[in-house]
This record gives sequence, structure tokens and C-alpha cells, in this order.
Amino acid sequence: MSKRRKKASSKKTSSKSAFKTTLITILSLFILASVACFGVILAILQNAPPLDVNQILTLNEPSILYDSKKQFMDVVVTNEQRTVIKNKDMPQNLKNAFVSIEDERFYDHGGIDFKRIAGVVVIDIKNRIKRQPGVQGASTITQQLLKNTLLSSEVTFKRKIQEMYLAVQLEKQLTKDQILEAYMNTIYLGGRAYGVEAASEQYFNKKANDLSLVECAFIAGMPQSPSVYYPFSNAAKKNPSVYLNRTGTVLKKMYQNGYINESQFNGAMNDLTGQKLVFQPQVQISNKLNFEYFTLPAIEQVKRDLKRQYHYTDTEVQHLLMYGGLKIYTSMDKDIQSNTANAINSDSVLGVSSSTDKNGITQPQASAVVMDYHSGEIKAIVGGRGDQPPRSYNRAASENFLRPSGSSIKPLTVYGPSIDSKQSTAATVVDDSALSNDLAQKYGSNGASYNPQDDDREFMGDITIRTAIAKSRNLVAVKLEDLIGLKTGAEYAEKFGLTLDSHDKSSIAALSLGELHHGTNPLTMAAAYGVFGNSGNYTAPKLYTKVLDRNGKSILDNKTSTRKVLSPESAYIMYDLLKGPVSTGGTGTNANFGTMPIRGKTGTSGDNKNFWFCGLTPYYSAAVWIGNDDASVCKNGSSNKAAAVWSSIMQPIHEGLTPTDIQMPSGITTANVCEDSGKLATSSCYSDSAGKRTYNELFIQGTEPSQYCNYSHSGFRNNPFFNGVNKNTNSNNTNQPNSENASTPNTSTETNGNSGNTINPKKPTITN
Repeated sequence: MSKRRKKASSKKTSSKSAFKTTLITILSLFILASVACFGVILAILQNAPPLDVNQILTLNEPSILYDSKKQFMDVVVTNEQRTVIKNKDMPQNLKNAFVSIEDERFYDHGGIDFKRIAGVVVIDIKNRIKRQPGVQGASTITQQLLKNTLLSSEVTFKRKIQEMYLAVQLEKQLTKDQILEAYMNTIYLGGRAYGVEAASEQYFNKKANDLSLVECAFIAGMPQSPSVYYPFSNAAKKNPSVYLNRTGTVLKKMYQNGYINESQFNGAMNDLTGQKLVFQPQVQISNKLNFEYFTLPAIEQVKRDLKRQYHYTDTEVQHLLMYGGLKIYTSMDKDIQSNTANAINSDSVLGVSSSTDKNGITQPQASAVVMDYHSGEIKAIVGGRGDQPPRSYNRAASENFLRPSGSSIKPLTVYGPSIDSKQSTAATVVDDSALSNDLAQKYGSNGASYNPQDDDREFMGDITIRTAIAKSRNLVAVKLEDLIGLKTGAEYAEKFGLTLDSHDKSSIAALSLGELHHGTNPLTMAAAYGVFGNSGNYTAPKLYTKVLDRNGKSILDNKTSTRKVLSPESAYIMYDLLKGPVSTGGTGTNANFGTMPIRGKTGTSGDNKNFWFCGLTPYYSAAVWIGNDDASVCKNGSSNKAAAVWSSIMQPIHEGLTPTDIQMPSGITTANVCEDSGKLATSSCYSDSAGKRTYNELFIQGTEPSQYCNYSHSGFRNNPFFNGVNKNTNSNNTNQPNSENASTPNTSTETNGNSGNTINPKKPTITN
């Protein structure tokens, strides 16, 4: 053999070896890829939801809400409109139209149309290569039914695989007629219509059984793009050819599939081009609930807990609530809810003269929440007064309607934190005077100093924290907030359940005077004030107690959830301090009723736009807000009027309840102190020419004063507690945000101060 032949033979052998190696490599990669793909698909199928045939066939069993006495309250409704009809009540033309345009081999396949899948595989591969989103549809009617009832509408590979798998299973358990009936009762058909009966009523104001051929074709054409083909949209009105062409396509498919003959096809097309497809929109029916202000937040809480506990999607939760026949037992007390609404609606109780705005809504508005702060159960939510349209503002419980809290925030962010952190006591003395230059500059902004004031434009001089709370003195709150630090104030605010944004956390006006940028609502404030009566524990608001499925099985049990905010000792001292605002000379005296112990705090935001009273008894807490929807000045409102509404709400609730006060915890001691210095009283404090200057104060053990009073007592004082006249007025300060500070109990108003950039303050003069 020649060298040339040997070389050629060797080259040929080498090529065969290389080809063999390449082929083995490709086959190995293919096998590995197949195994990996099989593993992925197997994992997807194992995670598929169980096939619940009852859920698919249960199309019209809405969930029911009950009140705290297990009496009927409301039926769960949404913006969806659906009326379920039987297969026998659906016109044959309508069924044939859907089959023709959506799944022409419906009666031949076993849940999956492989021929149709082959037609779109190439498109899907191209989309993957081009990295374009979405998977092209080849869904059968069976698959679409599963998507509408068990699966989400998300277009993903995972959902398509699960959909195909479940479709095969479903076809084995239901007949074609059952599948088609369920599909035609659940398919979205534009506007508010779900299902063919609702669509027939929405577009033609008639029963589905009375539809003409061309009307059947129009409805069957909707699922592909309900928003595009919606005839009442502005775009469709300008260019009706969009939905007319689609209707013609459906008729053509019906003719091609042999469901209509040539004469019927031509007649329907003539009707279509001859403008005989006429729409007669149905008059919209109100979806207003019996107890909308309570029902809607309760439903949202149930949704949240179902998603958290069972990992449902939004679609699954919505379907379960709408058609799962759930029984939702709420915490609402109908009597308390009704009485609260009556109080809110009464001009005489509010002490205002109402009018209506350009939208016909009563102004000023008001809202209130009543809570059993021991169990967390919310007993009443009233989100507005006067006639309101469905889905109107819920001014009591919505995150979409929040308002500054004014001075009602002070116990939560200033006084409670300072006592709990033992940086002050109830007897701590603070100088009620203008801010020092350092503090004014520190919290100023844009070159201007920060100089908040009280509405009387006066100063009380050295006063205790107890007096400052009773009189709602702004400057004391600002100085004390500076002492404990904005970070501490913000941390306590969030522990009390308030939501703060970045502005609030860095603003002394927000944290000390309630000029919140984010705002709050009565639901939040009612829960927060419950801490003072509950040994310092915050109880999360509960709007429902339990949820049962259609078979009576419990699927949600809303247990009481608490967390510690204050020590029992500091909570009790704050509870005692909150006597001041409702006592003679305080800012919220209208809150009192009978002999029941009342505690609370008024609040007014800047320029008299929002008025609050938040308070508690040994049994319940409640919060009331009054103001205008457009956040304008509420000219005839006041925080003491909010207190009057609070009293009108709470008084009937407490009828028959024993007016027994909360027990003082063991870690508290008392001491006789001087009102001028906050120190232990001496004989000169008793013999002061202006009168006795001593009283018994509460202290957390270990924080009581150890020094005796060294105050120079005399007959003249700047403190109005001494002679009723304030000598320290500030007539030159032009930066004048207001605060509530009443010289007479029933005419007090409060308006709190300007916000400003916050930096580290100089410590105010505080003695104890």
C-alpha cells in the first residue's frame, strides 16, 4: 500500500472517529437535556393545585358575612356581574359560536388539542429566541376553564404545563356539556360581565336564550380581547369595524364548521353590515353593601390572611370569596355600628351646620372606630356621614384617606416614650417658653427658624408634664421630643401601629405636634390608645373572628395578637395622665359621660383642618375625626366637638357596664411633690401665699424625686395656675403655628406647628 493510500485511510478513520464522538456527545446532551426537562416538568406537575371539581362546578355560591351575634350582615360582591344559567338554557347558536371560534375540535380532543399546539410551537420558539415575553395560546375550552377557576391568568410555561395536565384529568371526570356550561358561565366578556347571561344583559338587555345569531357571534368573539371589542368604549364608538370584523370572523368559522348553513350565514352577515347589531345597555345596578364601611375592610383582612396562610394568588382568593360559599363571622356589633352612624350623621351632636360640596357630599365629614382593645375586635367602623355612593371614601379605615393627627399623637410619640424610657416622669418640669435660638435654628428650614406656638400666643413658664398634657402645650412637647430624640419618638410611633414616611421620621413637627405627612386614620388611633388600658400591650385590630368553608369546616381562626409597647407601669401612668384633657380646664371635657372613667386626648392639625378625639374607658377605645374632604379649613369645628361625638358614641355602649377603673400595677409608687418644681414638697409649698402647691404624683418605682423643693415661693407667678393671668406673652413672633390651649373647657381649639428640617437639638431645661 502506498504512503498516499495509508494517509487517506488514516484520515478517513480519524473523521469517522470524530463524527462518532460528536454524535455521542450530541446524544448525551440530548439525553441529559431530556432528563432535566422531564425533571422540571415533573416538579411543575407535582406542584399543580389539586383538581377540585366542586370548585369548578360551584359557580354561584357567594360568601356571606355575619355580625358578632351571627346575624346576617352582607353578601360578598365585587364589580363583577354574573348570572349562572344551565346548559339547556343557552341557545345552541351561542354554544356553537364559542366552540367554532375558541376550540373547533372541542368535541374530539381529550383536553389538549395537539394539532393546534403544533401550529403555534414555532411561534413560541421564535419568541424565546428573540426574548419576547409571553407564550402563544393554544388553549382548549377545557384549559381556559381551568385558568378561570383554579389557575392564575399569568402567561408562563409553568402555568401552561399545569393547565394541560389538569385538562386531561378534568376531561375524565366531566362531560363535554358540563365543561362547556361551566366555561360559558365563567368567561370574562368585557365590562362587568362574567358569563354569557351577564353579557347578554349588559349588551342587549335580554336573556341569553333570546339572542339572535349575530348577537351570539358578537358575544363569542369577545374573549380574545374584551377591552378592544368592548362596544361602549370611546375607541369602539369611533371605529366599530373592530368588533364588527371580529363578529364576522365568528360567523365565518361557524359556517366553515357546519354549524350554520349558507343561508343563515348570509342572513347574519347582512344583519351585521345592515347595522342590525344594536346595543341596548342595561341600567347599572348599585353594588352598595348594607354595612360597606365595615364589610369592605373585613373582606380585605380575610383576603390577606387567606393569601398568607394558604399562599393563594389574588385570582384564587377572589374566586373563593365570590363563589366558594364562605361564611365570614365579623366582629361588628350592629347596635354599636348603628349608634355610631347616627352620632356621626347628627348635626346637633357634631355641633355644626352641614352643607354639600360640588359632588353632593355632606361637609364637614366625620368618621369613627370603636374597638375592644382587650380582644382586638373592632365593633364599629363608620367612614363618613350623609348619603355616600358605593365604594366611597372610607375615612375611618382606608389607607387612601389619611389625615394629620394633631396633638392626639403626643401621648404616643412624646409623653409615653419619655416616661417608658425613664427620661422623664409625670412630675418632670419643663419651661413652657419660646424655643432657644439653638433649637429654633436646629429645626428650621430654608434659612428660617422653627418657632411653634400655642393658639393663645402665651407661655405658662415652668409646668409639669401632667399640666402640659392637660393643657396640650406645644412647646413642652417639642422640647421633650428633642430630649428623647426623633429616632426614639419614631420607633414608639411604629410600635403603636402608626405608619411613618421618611419625612415624618425626620420632622419634629410631625412627631411632637402630629403634623404628619403620611397621616393616620381612626382605626389606627383607636388601636393605639388601647395600649394605655391594656397593661402597655398593643392588640392588633380584628375585623373578623373566623371563616368557615361551604361545608362548615374552619379555614381561618383569627386569634388575638398582641405585642408589648410600654411597660405596665408607664402605660398606667399615661392612662392616669390622660385624665387631664377631659377634666375641668382640659381641652376635651365634652368626652365625659356618667361616672364611667374616661381618658383621652384631643388633636387639631394646622389651620384648623382636622379635629380629633382619641380615648378609652376600661372597656373600649375609640377615635373620632372631623374635617372637610378637600382638606380645607373646617370653620365651625373643634377638637372638643370631636370629644362630644366620642361621648355620644360611647355612652350607650357602656350602659349596664360597671364603672370600675383599671387596677394600678405593683411597680408604681406615689410621692407628694411641689407643682412648681416637681420635687418633694416642703412646708413652704403648703404655705404659699397663692395657695397650696402640692399634689400626689405617680412614679415608676425608682424614678420618684429624691430632692426637696427649693423653689422660691411668693405671691406673684407667671403660671396661670397661680393667678389665672399669663404675664409671658410673645407678641413679636411672626412664625405662629397653633396648638390647642383652651382657657375655657368648651371653647378650646388646638392647632399644631410648622414642620421643619430636623437636626440634633440642644437639650431643653428640664428638671425633676
